[in-house]
Order: sequence, then C-alpha cells, then structure tokens
Amino acid sequence: MQVLVIGAGVVGLAVARAIAQKGHDVIVAEAANAIGTGVSSRNSEVIHGGMYYPTGSVRAKHCVLGRRLLYAFCASHGVSHKKVGKLIVATNDAETAKLEQIAAQGKINDVEGLTMLSAAEAMALEPALACTAALLSPETGIVSAHDYMLALRGDIEDAGGAIAFNTPVTGAVRKDGQWLVAFGGSEAGEMEFDAVINCGGLSAQKIALTMPDYPAVRVPKQVLAKGNYFTYAGKPAFTRLIYPTPVTGGLGVHVTLDLAGRMRFGPDVEWIDREYYPVDPKRADAFYDRIRTYWPALKDGTLSPDYSGIRPKLTGPGEPAADFLIDPPAAHGLPGLVQMFGIESPGLTSSLSLAEHVAASLDA
Repeated sequence: MQVLVIGAGVVGLAVARAIAQKGHDVIVAEAANAIGTGVSSRNSEVIHGGMYYPTGSVRAKHCVLGRRLLYAFCASHGVSHKKVGKLIVATNDAETAKLEQIAAQGKINDVEGLTMLSAAEAMALEPALACTAALLSPETGIVSAHDYMLALRGDIEDAGGAIAFNTPVTGAVRKDGQWLVAFGGSEAGEMEFDAVINCGGLSAQKIALTMPDYPAVRVPKQVLAKGNYFTYAGKPAFTRLIYPTPVTGGLGVHVTLDLAGRMRFGPDVEWIDREYYPVDPKRADAFYDRIRTYWPALKDGTLSPDYSGIRPKLTGPGEPAADFLIDPPAAHGLPGLVQMFGIESPGLTSSLSLAEHVAASLDA
C-alpha cells in the first residue's frame, strides 16, 4: 500500500516505521521543519512502568507492552537510556492508601517488580527523602527522546520510507477507492494514498476536521493542559525519579533526572485555551510548597524556569481522565483511515506498541 502518516512526532515515526517494515510505501508529512518539534520534545523523557492506568484501558495495555519493546529497541539501536527506577511517595495516611491502590492496579496491569516500602526502607534508598511510605517501580527509566526519534527515522528510511518536512496536510477526501490528500507549504499539491494515519498530536482534531468523509461528530474535543518544568541549581539530591501521589490532570510535580545527571521538577498542570510555552517564574512558589512535602531540605532560590509542554487531553478539569482514542477503519467504516486523538503521557513509552496495533488495523 501507499501510506501517508501525518505527523513526525514519536508516535507518527513509530507508526511509519511499523508500516514500512511490513513492506508498504510510507511517506510522513510533517508541518514543521524537523522531527519531534511538538509534544514529543517537551516531556519528562520518562519510560513509564504502567501502574496507574485503569484495567483494560488502551493506556494500560500499550504502556506495559510498549515499555518492554522500547527497552529492547534502545538496546538494539544504541539509544541513550537508563533504567533508574522510581519511588512514588506518600506523605500522609490518605496518600499511603492511594499508593496501595496504585500497587494493586499495577499488579492487574502486569507491571513487574512493584514493591511497597516503609518510610525507613524508602529513605535508606534515598536519604534526602521524607515520606510515610513509598512504592518502588524498578522498571521505570529515562530515555533521550531525540535519540529515539532519530533511530526511528533511520529505520523508516532504511525500509524505503521518507519524511516530507514543511508539508502541512490541508485536507483529504475519498475518491475512486483512495484518499486524495491535499498539502500546503512551498510545494503545495495533491497525492493519492491507499491509507492515511493521523498522528497529528496537538493538531489531530484540526486535521480530522479537514476530512469531509470522516464524521465530525467522531472528532473529540481537545483540552490543553500545559505542564511547566523548573530546573534545580545544584547537585542532584536523588538517584531515582521521585513522584508524589497523582493529582487531577497529571502525575504531580515530580523529580526527573536527565541522562546528563541534571535534576529538574515538573510538570504541573496549567489548563490553557491556546498553545503557548513561556514558563511563568511565579509558578515556582507552588513548586517549592509541593516539593518540600517530600524533600524538606529544598532551599529558596534554587529553582529556575526551564521549559514547558502541552498535553493534548480529551477531558478538562473536574472530568474523568480520558483514555487514548484510536479510531480505526473497522470502527468508522472508511477504508484505510486511522485517527489518533489524545495521545499524551504515556505516549512515548507506548509508541512501539501503538504502532504495531495501528499497522495491524490496516490489515483488518
């Protein structure tokens, strides 16, 4: 088949790789001038364990399978990564009960190695920590998202696929059994494809609405949740990732480490109505308060604005968290069309598993 993948973020690249390696001709259309300029380059770069997600959810399935595939991919492709492990920490009895629920959900989700720790056991691992209990996830890690996406791109090109940069998709219609896709940019025009996969990230809904054959009622609303990060000026206090118990809209302001050994904090949840990325230095006040619940020794003046990312959510404040939404041909009846909406965390971790799922759905 001639297949168009829209979007050269981590999920689009993984999908294109899976389809190209099945022997199909693949083009990735990317509106920007490089791979991974959106959601994929503005996250924690964490390889998630998969213990948070509801039983039977798309996230639960693909996070766990995707994590295993991602570690194997990183090892075989020389992608920078490290299985550092993480502690989810409780600072009161109510949070300890929440940890036990997360541990139970992780067992249902087939997450390996989860262990409940007492305060003394946790603080023996991380002496700077203050907590009443903790859940250890040894399978959690960190990865260079940039290196990972470069490796995906290499596999795509090795399999004969190509990426077209500065090529926004402006519409697609069903015509004579194929998809006639219109492109903008300096080389605007049209091309026919047997299949189209919408991995547009923050633009996925907008792209779907340019396809008149795809019912507009199937396009979910999009809610933007900005996550801000602050960097720490000093030697890292922890050797593992440290997460508080989850909050509405995210996993809480947590300690993340990068592969260079630097420590930063984030993301928080800032509900916004338009795409913008500057980090407000005043948000540091709330960061200090939250971080000191599990790291009391954090000194004033040590946090500086770093960067931010935007989660393409399908539900907003006060609403239950939505699952990933993948709409394949078998569900909507249009041959060769797959729409992917709301692919936020753990999208990077899930990407290789999602890719296998999408590639298989084209053959269904």
